Amino acid sequence: MAISLFQRRAGLQRFKRRAEAGLPLAVAFLGGSITEGAGASDGDKASWRALTGEYLAARFGAGRVCLINAGVGGTDSSFGAARLQEHVWSTGPIDLLFVEFAVNDGEDRAESLRGMEGIVRQARRHAPTADICFVYTAADKNLTPGIPFNIAVHEEVAAHYAIPSVNFAAGVRAAIDAAEADWGALAGDLVHPNDEGHALYAGFMRSYLKEALDASLPSSDPPEEGQQSSLPAPLEESNCEFAGMAAPDEADDTRGFSRDTLEGLPLMNWRYDTSHLRALSEDAALSFTVDGWRAGIVLLCGPDTGSFEYSVDGGAFKEVDLFDEWCELAYRPIPFWLPGRERPGRIAVTVRPTGRADPRSKGAGLRILKLLSC
Repeated sequence: MAISLFQRRAGLQRFKRRAEAGLPLAVAFLGGSITEGAGASDGDKASWRALTGEYLAARFGAGRVCLINAGVGGTDSSFGAARLQEHVWSTGPIDLLFVEFAVNDGEDRAESLRGMEGIVRQARRHAPTADICFVYTAADKNLTPGIPFNIAVHEEVAAHYAIPSVNFAAGVRAAIDAAEADWGALAGDLVHPNDEGHALYAGFMRSYLKEALDASLPSSDPPEEGQQSSLPAPLEESNCEFAGMAAPDEADDTRGFSRDTLEGLPLMNWRYDTSHLRALSEDAALSFTVDGWRAGIVLLCGPDTGSFEYSVDGGAFKEVDLFDEWCELAYRPIPFWLPGRERPGRIAVTVRPTGRADPRSKGAGLRILKLLSC
């Protein structure tokens, strides 16, 4: 079955009307490493994000278009929802939000729905006059016949909220089937496109934007102000609409922890402030409370990371070890969500180091970058 490159749905009518009125335009790109620019020779010049921004600036004037890079490597849509306030809404009003997580979301349908739906519902509250566009990038799992799992789940959300989508993976698959492209030549690791692959992605997006923003086609009237924030019933009740992240200093108790940074240490998948709390001994314990469906933490995991244990609402402690082969290379943020509730409420969490570590680790450290809530 051939898969369409575009699903037009409600289109980009609000963005189009603002552009036609000559108003300033703010465009945010939320996603993983591919949106951030991984694989390109220069992520801020040769990535699909940068080339799309270049097209919009050329079309509407560079002085009118503000571009926000909210791509973070290795992150899924649930963490994307938690990052929105700090990485997108804090920059000011936006008019168009691109969302790309089809590669990084896993095989848990409910979790993918939570993240993608949470992003949409959060955007409808914080930026009710902005348009949203889903983007599906390629990887082996997204180049299978039919509609690949992750794209199908994201399309459930897109259809429910009438959000347009641009399926880069479908475009790549069509080019492969027509013997016009070799995926290995476009992405050496079969995930992150090189300059040629990013240019192909950007070409797909330009084709969509040229149609969606065609001035010769009439624009539909935007919803009345009172209707802009109206939302249908959620697909997944425990979605990340109210997800957020906070500095670990906001915890109720941080005994045995000290503020630190990663200055001078290897870092990947994070362009933002690395201020965090580091456990000084095995006696350290950090306790915090949040309101919602579930709580979580973002760890800075790296060469000296050990295991930790957590307790929810005074329950038994459970040990977790997140050390993997990437930890041997550099520090990176890893979000860890604790088990959720059947209904939202106040959640009390305690996290502490165990003093134990994977044999490959050079220590048994615990570094907490953010506190999460959903």
